[in-house]
Amino acid sequence: MRKKALTYQHNAPFELERGDVLAQLEIAYHTYGKLNADKSNVVWVFHALTANSEAIDWWDGLFENDSVINLEKHFIVCANILGSPYGTTSPLSVNPETGKPYFSSFPRITIRDMVEAHKLLRDHLGIEKIAIGLGGSMGGFQTYEWAVQDPEIFERLILVATAPKESPWRISVHAAQRLAIEADPSWKNNDPEAGAAGVAASRAIGMLSYRNHEIFEQTQSDEEAKVDDFKADSYIRYQGSKLANRGFSGYLLWNLTKALDSHDLSRGRGTLIEVLEGIRIPVLQIGITSDLLFPIREQRKIADHLYNVHYHEIESFYGHDGFLTETEKINQLIEGFLS
Repeated sequence: MRKKALTYQHNAPFELERGDVLAQLEIAYHTYGKLNADKSNVVWVFHALTANSEAIDWWDGLFENDSVINLEKHFIVCANILGSPYGTTSPLSVNPETGKPYFSSFPRITIRDMVEAHKLLRDHLGIEKIAIGLGGSMGGFQTYEWAVQDPEIFERLILVATAPKESPWRISVHAAQRLAIEADPSWKNNDPEAGAAGVAASRAIGMLSYRNHEIFEQTQSDEEAKVDDFKADSYIRYQGSKLANRGFSGYLLWNLTKALDSHDLSRGRGTLIEVLEGIRIPVLQIGITSDLLFPIREQRKIADHLYNVHYHEIESFYGHDGFLTETEKINQLIEGFLS
């Protein structure tokens, strides 16, 4: 079900956490289903790094008619994140003060900035309560952050393969990705395709953390012995060029990975354990057994400090990408959580 994004225009200054100010803000978003009379059926879906607001498309299988969260019962909202190339203000947007695209002059952003943009959209839509906040990976970062900022808004959270703070391991992966981007001399050029080679290399690095040894053995092994032109090599190159052709310029992707690194619920709020224990609403937390980015050991530690947690682990060969592919298993856990 492909659907054109809606747009909310915020014609006022938007102050960022690091002190910069955007003269105005445009937010692309999708809604599905209908808001009921008492506005009690809102499900807010938060997307991950390279996705967009078309949640029904990229989280295929999670919102089917027979799913517990579906378009007949719920009003589903998904907003494109600040800094993304899919409609919300980003480095590719026109700076109203210059009449030219921001490109590398676009300011650095954080997860908290993304949440502030979501709040503006919530006000625009007239939503007072959110029945379910649902996010995986970077989407979970936003879910966590908003729930901590405004605990009275959410009734339940569903968090898949995510964490309340970015880890040294994930920051290191992002640093390696940024090194790849920075090695492309064009990455800061005033061009929507600036840094394309760096973006491709960065994506290739990321793919190694999104998947794992087992899934590559299953899907990328060569049937015949050879000395070159390996299937895995071709696959990684394809994935890299695919992202570079999807509107992700070098500086744009560099900036988004910096935003990932900024995620820390405890910043300015005490210890991480204190913040986690302060989340009192029911939380469905799902870990993926083969996830290299958000390993099960970390997921179990997080669950130990959530007051009202329903913790489950999914067996999957897909690694971190299991949060996108294992929708049948995720649906089963959501059904149990909401029943």
